Amino acid sequence: MARPFRIYRSLEEASGAFGPCVLTIGNFDGVHAGHRRILRRVAELARERGWIPSALTFDPHPALIVAPERAPRLLTTPEERCELMREEGIEQVLILPFTRELSRRSPEEFARGILRERLDARAVLVGENFRFGYQHAGDTRRLEELGRQLGFRTEALPAVTVRGRLVSSSEIRRLVRIGAVSVACRLLERPYRLEGEVVAGRGVGSRQTVPTLNLAPGERLTPAVGVYVTRTTDPADGRRWPSVTNVGHRPTFGGGELTVETFLLAPLGEPAPRALRVEFLRRLREERAFPDAAALREQIQRDARRAATLFRRLARWGGRPAV
Repeated sequence: MARPFRIYRSLEEASGAFGPCVLTIGNFDGVHAGHRRILRRVAELARERGWIPSALTFDPHPALIVAPERAPRLLTTPEERCELMREEGIEQVLILPFTRELSRRSPEEFARGILRERLDARAVLVGENFRFGYQHAGDTRRLEELGRQLGFRTEALPAVTVRGRLVSSSEIRRLVRIGAVSVACRLLERPYRLEGEVVAGRGVGSRQTVPTLNLAPGERLTPAVGVYVTRTTDPADGRRWPSVTNVGHRPTFGGGELTVETFLLAPLGEPAPRALRVEFLRRLREERAFPDAAALREQIQRDARRAATLFRRLARWGGRPAV
């Protein structure tokens, strides 16, 4: 029987309660196809040995501490990562606060003090390019050596390719930045999504074009400016709507700050959602300025018809994104 899923947020909290475990380590931003292969192997090995399938991740992203000028905008929050890892059979996650002190630990100190003594790791599974310890001095070969000394098994899994593309968080970020969300979907094994509170707009849409719900995306990576076929969910109760979403600056109405505006293709119902999860399935077109609100409204209706066609295809294919 699987244990209740648990999130730990410090070594002190996890010590004495985490093991014996099969552990994987990484940032896991996006929890993409490569991460999922490792997570599934963690769950498989844990079942075989009777250990706990576990993950160690970090917050904030290590780059924010060691090289803030190179820190990426993230694909997922730590909580979203945990949710996605749980779907692959992980039963507990340690979100370890990443500090300068942690970054200065040698590979030996990290393996002995954290993996073996604090977390009671009996097996450690990582990607073949895994690096750890001060200035990335440790690699998978060093991890294997330390595992033999300290009493844990090490497995390094090869990178994953999808249709000839090497799967990585950096490649997925690149795809999202250019609006290639359908390709990103293949690498993620799910649609890329934004989640946040519903915020008030300027009221222009409801008066002159079509009513929309406006999402506050926060610090997350936002897809390239444009219009997308999306699927929108109220995370509070699971209600879901087909939708069209504009990421942009509203040039028809004079421009402004970046907004994420979603037009639902089905009735909203009650209660009105306080937060939204918007999944990006396919890019329809560039955002552009129209001569007037009426011309924009006509274009939105054309976008909606194209989106409805896609959703009919999705229904035939069992709800899987058409990518």
